[in-house]
Amino acid sequence: MSSPALTDNWTVTWNLRYKRYQLITGTAIMLAIIYALPFFFGYLQKRQGVVLNDWLLARVPPHNVSVLIFTLIWGMALLTITSTIKNPSIYITFCWTYIFIYIVRFVTLSLVALNPPQGIILLTDPVNSAFYHNAVITKDLFFSGHTATMVTIFLCLEKRTDKIIALIAAIAVACLLLLQHVHYTIDVLAAPVVVYACYRLTRYLFFNGRIQPDSLALSGEKVNV
Repeated sequence: MSSPALTDNWTVTWNLRYKRYQLITGTAIMLAIIYALPFFFGYLQKRQGVVLNDWLLARVPPHNVSVLIFTLIWGMALLTITSTIKNPSIYITFCWTYIFIYIVRFVTLSLVALNPPQGIILLTDPVNSAFYHNAVITKDLFFSGHTATMVTIFLCLEKRTDKIIALIAAIAVACLLLLQHVHYTIDVLAAPVVVYACYRLTRYLFFNGRIQPDSLALSGEKVNV
């Protein structure tokens, strides 16, 4: 059973109408994005692109580190889920940051047609393989979705220890993706820049009083974010 404090956190958030809208709308949009990804990546996979001359990858022999990559990713996902159970604000921040990231990512992936790096070793993850019906996805390149997810987790977590662990994991995953030649260097370097911009936009819109119904302000209800 959840503790009264945890229940109270979610009850208070749910009872705030504008927070409830953020939760419901954000979750619905995020689920729609997740549903659309296999179709979008399927389109990308059929498209021809260019192969970049990557100075770093040319000097790093590829190695299969899929197990380590997904151990870090799913481990941090579990930590994030645990944190959102305790604090719904973390969920709202992650959810909407994720939405903005994938809006940008849909645009960049559509505009920048790339073929996978030379020497690429396919990532093997049973969960993602089942979701994508075992389809081979190699052209979802600019910018790195795995790196973006890890950086988002780092930014959204609040406890100092959690953030340190998330930062180390994010750097490790970024390096391991390059080691496996899954992404170009520019894919990995661009991800934190885009993620930070999306995170700041989320904080600006949802946690600085920018979206708050007049009825809530007039009621004198205290807002705790």
